[in-house]
Amino acid sequence: MLSLFGLLAGLVLLIVLTMRGVNLFILAPLCALFVALFNGIPFWLADHPANFVQGYMSGFAGFVSSWFLMFLLGALFGKLMEHTGAADAVALAIVKRIGKQRAVLAVVLACAVLTYGGVSIFVVAFSAYPMAVSLFKDANLPRRFIPAALGLGSVTFTMTSAGSPEIQNWIPIQYLGTSPYAGWEVSIIVAIFMAIVGYCWLMKMIKTAMAKGEMFEGRDADPVVGDKALPHPLMGILPLLVVLLLSYLLHDSMQQAALIVALTGGVTTLYLLNRKFLTSLGQTLDQGATGALIAIGNTAAVVGFGSVAKLTPAFTAVVETMTHLPGSELIGAAVAVSVIAGLTGSASGGQAIALPEIAPVYLERGVDAEQLHRVVAISSGALDSLPHNGYVVTTIRAICGESHQNAYWPVAAVTVVVPTLGVMLAIFLFQWL
Repeated sequence: MLSLFGLLAGLVLLIVLTMRGVNLFILAPLCALFVALFNGIPFWLADHPANFVQGYMSGFAGFVSSWFLMFLLGALFGKLMEHTGAADAVALAIVKRIGKQRAVLAVVLACAVLTYGGVSIFVVAFSAYPMAVSLFKDANLPRRFIPAALGLGSVTFTMTSAGSPEIQNWIPIQYLGTSPYAGWEVSIIVAIFMAIVGYCWLMKMIKTAMAKGEMFEGRDADPVVGDKALPHPLMGILPLLVVLLLSYLLHDSMQQAALIVALTGGVTTLYLLNRKFLTSLGQTLDQGATGALIAIGNTAAVVGFGSVAKLTPAFTAVVETMTHLPGSELIGAAVAVSVIAGLTGSASGGQAIALPEIAPVYLERGVDAEQLHRVVAISSGALDSLPHNGYVVTTIRAICGESHQNAYWPVAAVTVVVPTLGVMLAIFLFQWL
């Protein structure tokens, strides 16, 4: 009981203090140390591998070692899309096709296209926010729903779908020996379901708020969609297609490394096609590299917390319980990954912690690896979006300038509840079709 209390208390501290803006690089190891103290885990013993320092740093460094190049190339790709104006060109082309009267749909689809094309979800949010403010202002929609619109297009039906270049779809490959297209038939159905349900629910919430008198409220610091020269939308779409095509052609032969080649191809194509719109290559590269370090560092910090949690008897008991839930093994896998992603506040971190523990168990039981891959990917994108999630905190506070109190519940509806329903649908389809 003491072990479980320490684990849960450490998690609560992590969530509450993250919501209050405490830096994750400082907070995560402190919360992990809190868990270690309650579980009698020594701070440091040279001849004892199960200690706080080695446990935390092995998780932190291991994640960075495995995924740094993907984060770096993804961030560079995103920054080049942003600084050349290619992301704006693609987004504005979508807006023109759909019309400003469908502001929410335009924001969601613009984010979806960029995310599925390989642009980092953080960069997508930064790039799409000015356009979202402009559209919401023209339609007089309450601005507190902008984070939910950005989240629906970025971290739900695109991030974890078959073929997505986002790492949440690629981490299972190294543990399951699958491809990024695992379970694609079911993935298509689930993605359509999440997109439709999420959009309809978001629109219902917005209409309810407007019926109560809510409307758009401008701010002096609101970004303005500039009138600078932009490349042709095709010049932004082609690099996205290069990423998708290379990842498709190379995933069988190169496995996880295919994503590195695909993103490199996307970065190269993007630069060659749009370099005349780039004012400062050095500044773009610097910002991309810095963004990559912050993004992977925040995730790795939380993975380190999870690595210390793995040393506790409570964690072992929780995993044992989850892997022996009655019914389909896919249910147990979904619950295990969702809970651990919730504990860590990270879909990728949750997968990195859970899969080494649960993948061998379920594969030994004969669970289909492709089905397991898709269920794990979708379920990792559900409870990860609790208030302490890095994307949630960054999007609500840093990008949109909202408070959790005003903006989080719509975000939770479309990024927690909808993906949870999506994974339930996926399990049902895998079991009965």
